[in-house]
Amino acid sequence: MKAYISVDMEGIAGIATLDQIVRGGFGYPRAQELMTEEANAAIAGAFDGGATSVLVNDSHGTMDNLIPERLDPRARLVFGKPKAQCMAEGLTEDCAVALFVGYHAPAGKPGLLAHTFSAYFSEVRVNGSPVSEAEVNALYAASLGVPVGLVTGDDVIGAIAADVFPEATIVTVKNAHGFSATDSVAPSVARDLVREGAADAMARASALSCPPPPASFEVEVDMPSPVAAELAACIPACTRTADRTVSTVLTASTDLLGYITVLYELAASSERARQVISDRR
Repeated sequence: MKAYISVDMEGIAGIATLDQIVRGGFGYPRAQELMTEEANAAIAGAFDGGATSVLVNDSHGTMDNLIPERLDPRARLVFGKPKAQCMAEGLTEDCAVALFVGYHAPAGKPGLLAHTFSAYFSEVRVNGSPVSEAEVNALYAASLGVPVGLVTGDDVIGAIAADVFPEATIVTVKNAHGFSATDSVAPSVARDLVREGAADAMARASALSCPPPPASFEVEVDMPSPVAAELAACIPACTRTADRTVSTVLTASTDLLGYITVLYELAASSERARQVISDRR
């Protein structure tokens, strides 16, 4: 059985601040180590639960955060960006289960370092409902017939995941105390919990159900500025529905993450240009 692991950074135990999650921050090198070791715990758990192979996707920021020489050599690693399927890159129909490690609350929720794919997005909605990264990635997984078996992170994403993925194992390694403060278990404790959770999810993979995705996806994204929305509206079939909001309807789940990735790059580009002007003042 093949296990797929998507690893983000914000939901890793021992991480709480922007200084830790942004490359160049004083806390970033240590955060890389914490992320790598928690990924290793998930890899070990997947093999404990019966996996015959494991593919790990580095899903945070620049997507080259995991330390390759420190990663469990039994796993393969997908890293770097941009990637067409973003946080779900490498996920295929032959995967028995998807494991989401280090995940976090969506934009608009009071969770730790909460955002949805980009700090530049105020909110992302699919078919009218605000969504987290876990939910969007799960829609893509469902189109391939792959169930979500594990979600780890803070208490806010844990509560969302327990509601959205009732059959999944939920591992909470920290409680949010605002946007950049947390009450976290020790990293060593978190690794034990994640390993146990991954083993349980892997062992139950064949029994997990995978609800079919909707026939179409109405995707609405609140962009950071009117300029960003103007640029996004240049995408065919993308409509500007408000000053900073763009919307489109997709019928293929394979387009969902790619569309969001393109909007992310447009938002980042517009904000960098605006920052240059601001820095001149």
